Amino acid sequence: MSAAEQGMIMRDYLKKEIRVSRRALSAIKYKGGKLLVDGQERSVRYVLQEGEVLTIIFPAETPSDFLSDEAMPLDIVYEDEVVLIVNKPSGIPVIPSHQYPSGTLANGLLRYFKEQNLASTVHIINRLDRNTSGLMLVAKHRFSHERFFKMQKKKEVHRRYLACVEGRIEQGSGIIDAPIGRRDGSAIERQVDWQNGRRSITHYKVLRRSKDWTLVAVRLQTGRTHQIRVHFASIGHPLLGDDLYGGKMNLIDRQALHSFEVSFTHPFTGASIHLHKQCPDDMLRLISEPINLETI
Repeated sequence: MSAAEQGMIMRDYLKKEIRVSRRALSAIKYKGGKLLVDGQERSVRYVLQEGEVLTIIFPAETPSDFLSDEAMPLDIVYEDEVVLIVNKPSGIPVIPSHQYPSGTLANGLLRYFKEQNLASTVHIINRLDRNTSGLMLVAKHRFSHERFFKMQKKKEVHRRYLACVEGRIEQGSGIIDAPIGRRDGSAIERQVDWQNGRRSITHYKVLRRSKDWTLVAVRLQTGRTHQIRVHFASIGHPLLGDDLYGGKMNLIDRQALHSFEVSFTHPFTGASIHLHKQCPDDMLRLISEPINLETI
């Protein structure tokens, strides 16, 4: 504790400074968590003193029944005590479903958590489609997930994508502002829906062009399901390989979409986290050579 926190009641410190929710405090109290000051268990009424070290132990979490651990290679780009960032390959579903009950990223992460003796389930912060590759955030416990979820709602977690779309888009930058809703009769497909859709805004910057395709860097102002895929299809430039929205399959056998960048201010340490990951080989073959991600 610093001099500024001298004399604070622990409950006030946890709520105001650490922003532990009432629900999380209740879980610590009644479900096996602990609050330790210099290694000694204390109640929320304890008066903090300068120089003391506070340790919060959250209750063990039980994974849901549909999630089972599986051995899987994981490309972990960043990890600390509360969050990890993994580079997801294309073709890997994020969570189990009736169609994909096994072989999911969540199953592989659960095995990794067990190997690390982490008594937690998997908390996905941002989900990617099965055939989209790239960086994903995963919280390592319930409290961390709660914090990152609130950050996402406030647009404090920033992500950018590389997409290879059909045809030539004029050089420069652009904005697609078109509402998105479900397509009638489909549980999966979305469409631009000017009557009932939710407002959706996509920013893009042209990076490279050939006679058949354009490589764009994309930033989402809103986060609708399939937003990038739907928006570019709506302006006549579907993603290469995206058969759901009219993309040609002759150059790549999945939608050419990669989450290459994630950045945020760490909610616990205040550190600036800014990470890049080059697109995988199937997209690199399309665009001939790697993009300098630092200069986009």
